[in-house]
Amino acid sequence: MIKIGHKEIGRHTKPFIIAEMSGNHNQSLERALHLVDLAAEAGVDALKLQTYTPDTITLDVHTGEFFISSDENLWKGQSLYNLYKEAYTPWEWHEAIFSRAKEHGLLAFSSPFDETAVDFLETLNVPAYKIALFENVSIPLIRKVARTGKPIIISTGMALVAELDEAVSAARSEGNDQIILLKCTSTYPATPVNSNLATIPHMRSLFGTEVGLSDHTMGVGVSVAAITLGATVIEKHFTTSRIEGGVDSSFSLEPHELKMLVEETERAWQSIGQVQYGPTTAEMASLEYRRSLYIAKDVKAGEVLTNENIRDVRPGLGLPTKYYDLVLGKTIKRDALKGTPLSWEHLL
Repeated sequence: MIKIGHKEIGRHTKPFIIAEMSGNHNQSLERALHLVDLAAEAGVDALKLQTYTPDTITLDVHTGEFFISSDENLWKGQSLYNLYKEAYTPWEWHEAIFSRAKEHGLLAFSSPFDETAVDFLETLNVPAYKIALFENVSIPLIRKVARTGKPIIISTGMALVAELDEAVSAARSEGNDQIILLKCTSTYPATPVNSNLATIPHMRSLFGTEVGLSDHTMGVGVSVAAITLGATVIEKHFTTSRIEGGVDSSFSLEPHELKMLVEETERAWQSIGQVQYGPTTAEMASLEYRRSLYIAKDVKAGEVLTNENIRDVRPGLGLPTKYYDLVLGKTIKRDALKGTPLSWEHLL
C-alpha cells in the first residue's frame, strides 16, 4: 500500500484516478483552471501537469531528427521545439492550478522533465512525482526524484525489463520504495490490441510494486479491464472537448467520459471480490427458485411414482433433482396433491 497525500493506493481501496491535463489548456490559464473544475466534477482523485520548457526538454533546432516527419505521428509537421512550446504549462501557472485543485480536494502533482523542474516543484510541496514514459531511462532524474522521499509513479512505455529494473533499482538505492509502475503504450492514440494488459500482474510480481495503467486508448474499456487484472492506478488525458483542439485532445477524454471512467473503474474494482463458490448471503433467498421434485398429478397412497406424476420443476422446496431416477418406480406412502413438494416422508 502506498499513500499519496490523504489517499491510500492499493488493491483494498478503489482505483486512484489521475486526470492528465498535459497541454490541453491551449496556453490559456483560464482554460487550465476550468479543466481543474471539470476534473473535480468528474470525481477523479488527482490532477497532473507536466513541468518543462522547450529549452529544458529539447534543442531549438527545426531540421533533421528534431523535425517530426513520420506519417504515423500525431504531431507530424512540427519540430520538437515548437511542439513543446505549444504544449508546455508555464511554470508561473503551477501555483494557481495547484491551488484550484486543493480547493476541490484534489491532489495535484506533475511530471518533471529535468532536475530544475524537480527543484521548482519542491517549492510547491507536491505530494508525488510522475516519471514520463520517455524519461523512464533517465536514471539521474529518477534518483533526484527519489531523494525527495515522495512516491514515484513511473510510466513503463517501451521500457525493457532490464531498463525497468534499472529505474526501480535507482529509486530504491536512494531509500525510496514508494514506487508505482504504470503499464503504458507509447502510441497516440493507443489501441486495445497493443495494450497488452496481461503485463500488469506480471509486472507486479516481478518488481513487487503497485501497478497501474497510463491509458492512451479511446474510451474507458481498456482501463476497466486493467482494474480486473490488478491495476490500482489509472491515468488518462482529458480535455473540455476534443472538437476544440489541443495538442493531446484527439486521445483525451471529455468530461462526461472522465466521469464514466471514475464510475466504471470503481464498479470493476468492486466486482473483483474474492474466490467464491456457493450462494452468497445476498443469493440465499434465490435458492427457493431452483428446480426440485414435485408431485405433478394428485396421487393416492400405494401408487407408483412415474414420470407422469412427478417432475423436476421450479421452485426448489422438494427433493433435489439428483434423486429423480432413485424415486421413479417407488411406491408413495401417503396421499399427495398436485403441487406438493416431494419429500422423503412420502416414501418412508
